[in-house]
Amino acid sequence: MTLKSPELLLPAGSLAKMRAAYDFGADAVYAGQPRYSLRARNNEFRLEQIQQGIEEAHARGKKFFLTSNLLPHNDKVRTYLRDIEPIIAMRPDALIMADPGLIMMVRERWPEAEIHLSVQANTTNYAAVKFWQQVGIKRIILSRELSLDEIARIRQECPDMELEVFVHGALCIAYSGRCLLSGYFNRRDSNQGTCTNACRWNYATQPAAVDPNTGEAMAQRMDGDFHFQQAQEDDNAAFAACGGGARHPLADQVYLLEEKERPGQLMPIMEDEHGTYIMNSKDLRAVEHVQRLVEIGVDSLKIEGRTKSQYYVSRTAQIYRRAIDDAVAGRPFNPELITELEGLSNRGYTAGFLERRPANDYQNYETGSSENQRSQFVGEVKAVQDGWAEVETKNRFAVGDMLEIIQPSGNRTLLLTQMRSLDGEPMQVASGSPLRVRIPLDASEVGTLIARLLQPAELNAGQG
Repeated sequence: MTLKSPELLLPAGSLAKMRAAYDFGADAVYAGQPRYSLRARNNEFRLEQIQQGIEEAHARGKKFFLTSNLLPHNDKVRTYLRDIEPIIAMRPDALIMADPGLIMMVRERWPEAEIHLSVQANTTNYAAVKFWQQVGIKRIILSRELSLDEIARIRQECPDMELEVFVHGALCIAYSGRCLLSGYFNRRDSNQGTCTNACRWNYATQPAAVDPNTGEAMAQRMDGDFHFQQAQEDDNAAFAACGGGARHPLADQVYLLEEKERPGQLMPIMEDEHGTYIMNSKDLRAVEHVQRLVEIGVDSLKIEGRTKSQYYVSRTAQIYRRAIDDAVAGRPFNPELITELEGLSNRGYTAGFLERRPANDYQNYETGSSENQRSQFVGEVKAVQDGWAEVETKNRFAVGDMLEIIQPSGNRTLLLTQMRSLDGEPMQVASGSPLRVRIPLDASEVGTLIARLLQPAELNAGQG
């Protein structure tokens, strides 16, 4: 059986990231429409950049998708057709949309426009896929909450609909994108493109008594660590003392959250017999499942991260390109790809719902920030001339460090033996951004070059 190679779809938060994605193997990118995508706060694409991006993509034989997937309130519905009209005239390869009202309006005005249904629409079954197909949707971006077997069933029931699946990047703690935490805490609605990632913050938990007259939570400070069982017993005793009698030990508990950067601001949360579903998910990594997704017949494999670095875009494109090519060629999965992904900043990895695991495997209880576990992005090579590369530094590195040069034609390592300033003065340490230095590098290929610092653990692993 000949397997079809799925499209590799990468995020583009800027034109530079778009170019890097294409250089390292992406077939298509997606960028956000101003005001109407879920990355409104961190989006370098305006009309001029969208036009340039589409033209460059088509000149390279690539695709450019425009994300327009917020769930609008009335004021944005009123302005939507006006703002999308010049973009449709630029002929992006598809619009990624979620709201049925906006989809209806675009279909009525521009029936020829190709529309992909956003993951924000949370499509979880084949009946919903068939519904959207009848509406005229060309592709469904399936919910992240589906297993591999469920994706296979949808493909079986809907053989002529394009299907797209997320394979890498951040996960939400709600159904994809539909989180209220940011709007509740900061008045920045994630469904309007202004999410502050409140689920990643560092919280301390404190018990709260409930005022029997008002039902409101009352703060109780604790000198030591919070002990869950003791808090339950104390809360039950307080409830009984107020005449409430006995109740289920895990029913309607009230606790207070205190965020690390907001001392003294106590925010109540509820807990029932099912637990408290809040906080920090690990990042999705499905590189080891690419083979199965290819066999299922998924049309597009998507990587999340329009706000991530150019290094992230380049590295994930390169690694997932290799995974797709290996799967289509019938080669066995290369576990080195997992090791290489550890070189990216991450919150720990999980396969999410693609495979069933214990619930605590999804959550990262130790830290809400990304960790550079194995290596660090240290700079972007801007130009190479006469055996010297001009590097725009991102993080500290020094003479004597081992660097990996990442480029589309293949990666290689080098021991940094010397470094100069742009004025030609010898240097021992590049302290970090913003700074430009020169290092010896003989590279004839024109394209994206990125340097990363290899850590001792990674060097030892490679030598093994």
